[in-house]
Amino acid sequence: MNQQTKRLTALLLVMGTALAGCATQKEKTTSVEGLGKPHVKQVLHLVETSELSSMDSSLVEDSTTLSVLNNVMEGLFRQGKDSQPVPGIAKSYTVSKDRKTYLFKLRDAKWSNGDKVTAHDFEYGWKRTLDPETASQYAYIMYDVKNAKKINEKQLPVEQLGVKAIDDYTLEVQLDNPVPYFLSLTTLAPFMPQNEKVVEEQGKNYGMEANSVVYDGPFKMSEWKHEQSFKLVKNSGYWDKNTVKLDEINFNIAKDNSTAINLYQTGAIDRVSLTAEFVDKYKSDKEFKTAQEGRLIYLKLNNQNPILKNVNARRAIDMGYNKKEITDVLLNNGSTPAYYFVAKNLAFGPDGEDFDDTTGDFNKTNITKAKEYWEKAKQELGKQSIALELLITEDDNNKKISQFLKFELEKNLPGLTVNIKMQPAQPKFALEDNLQYDISLAGWGPDYPDPMTFLDKWVTNNNIAYSNPKYDELITKAKTTLLQDPKLRWEALAEAEEQLLGKDAAISPMYQNGVAYLEKSYVKNVYNHPYGVKNSYKWAYIKK
Repeated sequence: MNQQTKRLTALLLVMGTALAGCATQKEKTTSVEGLGKPHVKQVLHLVETSELSSMDSSLVEDSTTLSVLNNVMEGLFRQGKDSQPVPGIAKSYTVSKDRKTYLFKLRDAKWSNGDKVTAHDFEYGWKRTLDPETASQYAYIMYDVKNAKKINEKQLPVEQLGVKAIDDYTLEVQLDNPVPYFLSLTTLAPFMPQNEKVVEEQGKNYGMEANSVVYDGPFKMSEWKHEQSFKLVKNSGYWDKNTVKLDEINFNIAKDNSTAINLYQTGAIDRVSLTAEFVDKYKSDKEFKTAQEGRLIYLKLNNQNPILKNVNARRAIDMGYNKKEITDVLLNNGSTPAYYFVAKNLAFGPDGEDFDDTTGDFNKTNITKAKEYWEKAKQELGKQSIALELLITEDDNNKKISQFLKFELEKNLPGLTVNIKMQPAQPKFALEDNLQYDISLAGWGPDYPDPMTFLDKWVTNNNIAYSNPKYDELITKAKTTLLQDPKLRWEALAEAEEQLLGKDAAISPMYQNGVAYLEKSYVKNVYNHPYGVKNSYKWAYIKK
């Protein structure tokens, strides 16, 4: 590391201002047999770094809200302790010989307002998500359901979706093609049921307040003080309520890590993630823990931007900053540089090998080559001075990374100016969805253990304006005709990643996320998931 970079790193590590006035919550006292001392308060105090976007399962797309939604809602299946799908509202199912038709039998479950959860709620919720009028950015995850893609693209009416309530407790689902990971898909937000009566009554307010939604999961949201805090309480109407030990989970929103750590040290919260400057301080602490995630952090490059339409400009940006310095210095939390988009240790092929070992690395940091690509781009564009805006959300890591990127790219790509634009999560997503950005610092967590969870995100009609017919064809084949030939399917997926990154440099992968955190010793059974959602609290409890 050169001296200039060292000075920048030191500057970044002391950036940030503390947030004031985090909310506190009144605790309940519960005696839970077998969990330690009697009358232990079964209350978990946590912190999040950003505001929730929407509790509408059709519209949510950020990882924080998806994780919360997973704990207050339940689909046909949910992620179990080992991240594998376990029965949720579905108590059993059968599947046809061609593995294209599922028949789910539902258990006797209730919404938090006392209404029965029925097969009609699933049919309504799935159709609403895929209805193009809903404008769900996550609808594509449902494209394996019969006619789903055509419906979402306005080629067929929503009534032709392959989901049907046979009766209140029997749901039939037809797929266009057999999908080996379909049960894992049913744990995700777009596949959750929705109470039509409540959705229609609430209208545009649905999902925007704690009381504008009804819940069928282990917890329900009882309070939501926007930009400050929110509270989950045990859902007494949940079908498996006896498994749930926590009475409350209180979340404060603290965008500054030092504020969150102060809350942890004073006992106000029970678990906190650590940014780089705190890892060395606490790594010998008995409460220090680490976990690797499947989540990839990357730069969205708006492919319709006049500058970023140019593939040489995109290659220059992808190769023009030091990813290892981000992971080893700025983060220092177990994150690793990513020269790939499908996460390591997630998906294993028919030969048992990690997908990443099959494809190798793309566009490794090379400042000399980056400069060459940048000069070609400027020549092709007829420009010597270029300004690009970098869109980020308001949290410590994003602030530090964006300052580092600005420094690196302006230093390594002559004539480039990077202007940082900071937005709350929801407005940022709106800007991305409307392609009103140049470059955006983003993250994507895998929904299921298959490369497709990363790769089908970039078929035509996405929020980076990337479109390549060959890429679309490879993904389509991997979803259809090649499902019966795992080896050829794997090869097609590998070729698709090479097209996306090696040939088109459509995005710039930055790092695979690691998490360093502190957790109080009395907190038990909070499960981290490498894919799907971040955490499950259904089995958590406090033991003192």
